[in-house]
Amino acid sequence: MYDVIVVGAGPAGSTCARYAAMGGASVLVLEKDRDVGMPVRCGEAVSNRSLEKIVDVDPRWIAATIKRFRLISPAGHVVEPDLGGYGYVLERRIFDYDLARLAVEAGAEIHTKSYVDGLLPEEHGWAGVTLSWKGERREVRGRIIVGADGVESRVGRWAGIDTTTHIRDMETCAQMTLSNVDLADDVCEFYFGNDTAPMGYLWVFPKGNGVANVGVGISGMASKKKAAIRYLQEFVDRRFPGAGVLTTVAGGVPCAVTVDSLVKGNVVLVGDAAHQVNPMSGGGITSGMIGGKMAGESIAKALRANDLSLLEEYPRQWEKEIGAKHRTYHRMKSAVYKFPDETLDDIAVSVLKLKPEKRTIWGVFKTALRHQPSLVWEMVKTFGLG
Repeated sequence: MYDVIVVGAGPAGSTCARYAAMGGASVLVLEKDRDVGMPVRCGEAVSNRSLEKIVDVDPRWIAATIKRFRLISPAGHVVEPDLGGYGYVLERRIFDYDLARLAVEAGAEIHTKSYVDGLLPEEHGWAGVTLSWKGERREVRGRIIVGADGVESRVGRWAGIDTTTHIRDMETCAQMTLSNVDLADDVCEFYFGNDTAPMGYLWVFPKGNGVANVGVGISGMASKKKAAIRYLQEFVDRRFPGAGVLTTVAGGVPCAVTVDSLVKGNVVLVGDAAHQVNPMSGGGITSGMIGGKMAGESIAKALRANDLSLLEEYPRQWEKEIGAKHRTYHRMKSAVYKFPDETLDDIAVSVLKLKPEKRTIWGVFKTALRHQPSLVWEMVKTFGLG
C-alpha cells in the first residue's frame, strides 16, 4: 500500500514523484520500459530559465548551450531574434535517468518493466492499479494515482477523463539524430514553409561534435497528404547530404490546450498525459516538469491533511501560472500555422527592417500577428507586453 502510485517515469512523472516524496508521501513509480529515459522521442531543447526553476542543472545533462537561433522563411530569409537568455540541448538518456534518481533519493521507489493495464475500482474512486511485471500479474494499492503515461494516457481514460486530441492539434513528428553535420554548436535553426513543414516547423538542434537532432512536426491534417518522415528525409538530403543517421524516431505531440480535468477523484494527470505541452512550440519537457512539481506538492499537502479535496489546488495553480498562457499560445498557433508562404516571407522581411533591439521573440510574434489584430491585444493582455 502506497500513498501515491505514479504511472510513467518521464520528466513529469519523476518530478511529481520527487516532490510528493519530499512532502512525506510514500511513492511508487511504475515505468513500462526497461530503462528510464529510453527510447528518446524528443528534440531535447529547453530554455535555461524554465529548467532552472525546477531543478539544479547538472552539466552532464547538457549536450550544447544555445546562444542564438535562426528562423528561416520559405524563400530563405533568415531572422536571428534576441533570445533574451539562452537554451540547452539535453542528453535525455542522462537527464531522465537522473530525474528518476533524484526521486529515489527523496524516498520514492521505481520499478521498470512494469506495464500498468488497469485501475482497481472501489466504492468512491480507485484503489490502485493492475500490472504485469516480468511476466507476473500484480496489484498495487495506493490512495492517489498519477497518470504520467504520455500522450496516449490510458490512466486518464480509465478514470473517465477526456484525453483525446483532435487531429488538427496532434502534431505528427519525425526526427533523425545525424552525425557528420556542418553546424555551429550554439545555434538552433527553425524552418517554415509549405514545402518543408506545412502547418508546423522543422528544427535543427546541435548536440556538439558534428551531431544534431533534425526533426519536423506538422499538423495531423497536413500529414494526410504526405508523411512527416518524407518531409524530413527530403530536407536531410538537401541540407546534410553527407550525414550519417544514428537514430530515427516518430510519434505524436498533443499541441492542444490542457485537458479539462487535471484531477478527477483520486486520479491526477501530469505532463503529456495532461496536454501540458506548449501548443505553439510543441515543447513539453519543462512545462510537464512544472506541472509535476505543482501536482507533487498538492498531493503531499492533501495527504498530510488527509483531505483529497486539496488536490484541486493543483489545477488552480496550473491555470493561473501556465494554463491561460497556453490557451493564448494555442490561438496564436492556429492563426500562424495557416499563413501561406508569402505571408511568412513578408513577416521575415518586416522583422529584418526592425531596429536590432526590437528583433526579439515578441517582436517576431507581434509582427506576425498584425495579420490577426485581435490576437495582438490578447497577447499583450496575457503576457503584459508593451
